Amino acid sequence: MDDQRSSGVLFEELLDIVARLRSENGCPWDREQTRESLKPLMLEELYEAFDAIDRNDEASLREELGDMLLHIVFHAQIGSEKGTFTIKEVLAGIIYKMRKRHPHVFGELQVKDVDEVLLNWEKIKDEERKGEEGMLSSLPRSLPSLLRAFAIQSRVARVGFDWKDALGVECKVEEEWKEFREAWNHRNLARMEEEWGDLVFALVNLARHLGIQPEEALRKSCDRFVRRFEFIEKRIKGEGKALEDMTLEEMDALWEEAKREHL
Repeated sequence: MDDQRSSGVLFEELLDIVARLRSENGCPWDREQTRESLKPLMLEELYEAFDAIDRNDEASLREELGDMLLHIVFHAQIGSEKGTFTIKEVLAGIIYKMRKRHPHVFGELQVKDVDEVLLNWEKIKDEERKGEEGMLSSLPRSLPSLLRAFAIQSRVARVGFDWKDALGVECKVEEEWKEFREAWNHRNLARMEEEWGDLVFALVNLARHLGIQPEEALRKSCDRFVRRFEFIEKRIKGEGKALEDMTLEEMDALWEEAKREHL
């Protein structure tokens, strides 16, 4: 698609389209949408964008980013109708925030590396909070737990609350495993749950120190498991058998074959 109009003109047209869809003579479906009804749709669009990135599909990513932008404009239109905020305020707010939080680009501040950039970012955010909230308060509890753990650890690390290296975290993982094993030995379910959570939190921290994205790593593990199990299913069905007719040893042998096939 090659539209010669400027991005500003195109953005204004998108605003007009959404406003018309929400108008009295617009689309019945669009008119009845609310912030709550749009939440699952927004989440779906986000994950579709992630999928396009994973597949290195630039054309699909372009389309999915457009869908995400539509949701932003849609919520701004609802805000305009409610009299709470407009798209102009959304844009002005993010422009102000980006300029304020990058004084090393738009001001006179000198920084030597990324660590100093992140530390200064947290200082600025702390000033904006004016002591009313902690630095972790803006992280939504609804985040996927692996992602939330990674984000928590990354934020506190910016102000120096962190292990010096991965070896220190490895010791912590071993300590948490022993505590979980002790709870397991005593069949204390409540404590097992607590210690298992601490163990996973420590493993996330180790992943962070090693440069591994835990959410991404687990997603890829899930994908590998699905591919290998599908291989088992196809082989068994190809032999005219059913999964329930197979022994664990037979299925495990097929699993190893799938691994050799690099599935």
